[in-house]
Amino acid sequence: MSGEPFGVVLRGQRQQRRLTIEELAEASGVSVRAIGDMERGRSRVPQRRTAMALAEGLGLGAAEREALLAAARAARTARATRPVAGPGTGVPPRTVGDFTGRDGELARLRGAAARAGTGEGTSVSVISGPPGCGKTTLALKAAADLAHEFPGGCFVVDLHGVEGPMDTSEALLKLLKALGVSDRRLTQEDAAGRAGLLRALLAERRCLVVLDNARDEGQVRPLLPARGRSLVLVTSRRPLSGLENVDRLALSEMARAEAVELLRRILGERRADAEIDAVGQVAELCGQLPLALRVAGNWLTVRSAWSVAHLVRRLADEERRLGALAAGDVRVEAAFELSYRQLTGEATRMLRLLSLVPAADMTAAYGAALTATGVFEAEDVMEELVEAGLLQTAFTGRYQLHDLLRLFARARLAGREEPGERAAAEDRLRTWLLETAVVAGRWYKPGYGAPPSSWRGLVPLESAEQARAWLQGEAPAWLAALRAAARRGEHRRVVETVGAMEWFCDLWLFWGHWPEVFRLSSEAAAALDDPYLRAFHLNCHAWALNTCEHRHREAVERAGEALECARRAEDVTQQASALAHAANAHRKLGEAREAAEKSLAAIQLAESGGDPEVWLNAVASHAVSLRSAGRAEEALHQDRRVIAFLDAPDCPVSEFIADVIRANTIYAIGLDYAALGRWREAADHYRDAVAESHRIGLTNGEGYALVSLGQALIELGEAEEARSRLLEALALGDEADGKELRTARTLLDALPAE
Repeated sequence: MSGEPFGVVLRGQRQQRRLTIEELAEASGVSVRAIGDMERGRSRVPQRRTAMALAEGLGLGAAEREALLAAARAARTARATRPVAGPGTGVPPRTVGDFTGRDGELARLRGAAARAGTGEGTSVSVISGPPGCGKTTLALKAAADLAHEFPGGCFVVDLHGVEGPMDTSEALLKLLKALGVSDRRLTQEDAAGRAGLLRALLAERRCLVVLDNARDEGQVRPLLPARGRSLVLVTSRRPLSGLENVDRLALSEMARAEAVELLRRILGERRADAEIDAVGQVAELCGQLPLALRVAGNWLTVRSAWSVAHLVRRLADEERRLGALAAGDVRVEAAFELSYRQLTGEATRMLRLLSLVPAADMTAAYGAALTATGVFEAEDVMEELVEAGLLQTAFTGRYQLHDLLRLFARARLAGREEPGERAAAEDRLRTWLLETAVVAGRWYKPGYGAPPSSWRGLVPLESAEQARAWLQGEAPAWLAALRAAARRGEHRRVVETVGAMEWFCDLWLFWGHWPEVFRLSSEAAAALDDPYLRAFHLNCHAWALNTCEHRHREAVERAGEALECARRAEDVTQQASALAHAANAHRKLGEAREAAEKSLAAIQLAESGGDPEVWLNAVASHAVSLRSAGRAEEALHQDRRVIAFLDAPDCPVSEFIADVIRANTIYAIGLDYAALGRWREAADHYRDAVAESHRIGLTNGEGYALVSLGQALIELGEAEEARSRLLEALALGDEADGKELRTARTLLDALPAE
């Protein structure tokens, strides 16, 4: 049975013993529904504890037991590595399979979609109600049902309004990126400009957007369209009465019949109907709130030996103990508390500690870091929480802790954990996040590369691609950890972490947080009173201000401070860097003389400093200054110096940095030839730049080179190839610079018809 799915192995072993699913359920303690779902491949792979229970119930020998457990392990590994569509793909959202009731509410939302389709009436519906009443589930169900009516895509953003609400600016970025807006375009707009861009996109396309868990009117107002055929569904505990021209749908508890039907679907009709009166009592004790019903029902599903009447007695007891709470929250917390008390000690501790994770979702590695265990051990415990309904699976390999459950877990953390234990867990998580960020960032830093053989991490970082994926995927968490380290005065940790990002940041130029990251490291270096570290991190801050946010004057100021610190440290390399960063900012400000003077001074210092990367950047910067000043021949000479250095057999520059500099410089040489009117040579270099940029994944550079190649071919009278290349540039979409794309369209429009 080697290589077969877990469900196939399980069914085969059960049938060999001529056991029914009901008989295996009785022998193992695993529910009939759970076993059936496993065999049909409809549910997640069970945790090790469940697989062991099934093996015991089947009475397996050693070899067969190992085959069953191996199938479970293999499926778990496959689940952790299988690629999935990430956020922002515009695909219809998933919804629960046993969605029940809410027919009137769904009809209202269908009507809202129809009105939005005509461009008449409001395009925003606010779904409000108390915690646990099913606002999110209703919105996602409506979105899934209506997805076919919105060719522009469906997008969901969790605004985390219950606790730690997402900044509106971050929500804007998520939506704009999901809608295909390039990072470069985003950096060209301030907050008001991004809000206007979102309104324009939603006006011209037909999209469905779910803004889930909104805190208040101010958080969502910039995210709403003023007109158009898109529909936005907003869920919030509050009615958001300050918003104008919106439909409002107030959601409360389910009708009793709907609540009973939901429990029947969760438990299975046979089991529920055998104790239908007790099922009705469970519905009432849960306040007929869907979230509480689901927690209680799921708990009964995995504890098949319990009767529904026994659950009624337990819920009633919890209600009395928690009677002081507001009525709406009593039922939810009672259900949470009931499930919580039935967990193993490992699982209760895991739930409490997961409330410390500073991100919307997490992997099993977070649980391992918090509890000082292995990843598979942590995953088993987290899967126990999933089965108990206390943790959600976000998508393959990731988990989410619902806002209400996070509050629940945090309250128990405060009451159950000793302060020292909580601090130790927080330190373990922060240390893991920042140490992993250092190892990942150093894949791109000269002198480092792959992790040392002695490194034992919780996540695989066996290639630069894995390192990049981790840094980008876990950015919210490691950035939060960096902020916490800065607040705690962990200055060495801050400068080490940020120092590892020196070259990685070029790959993720428009992330949006580099100015903050390098500001924190500059402040940490100042606290350490280390002039070299101050110079290094101030230079990085100047780069981020100039390149990422176009704050050129501030970049000149930071570079000036870096130059002073570098002189105090007597470090020539950082002096050269400061001058090069200042030159780049002066050029952006139109101050050509200052740019030329400082770039030339940077070259002279870099030549004596012995740092090849700094020298190469200084020469490239000086070449741009010369070309801008009309001295293209001199610029060409400088760019050729860069290529000659990179082509030398003993070139000391790392492969990654050399590839990036080479692609950029080949393109720059094309610009030099174009400035001299030597169009054939320009076109040849543009072609090489296209190929080189494509090879190393510099899509933005590929776009620049394609548009310039189109211009050169037009000058050469080769209109058909020019058309082809310009169309290639347009096909890159928002991965290319928006200004260049507009140039490409203008050039195409001017070409003679085919």
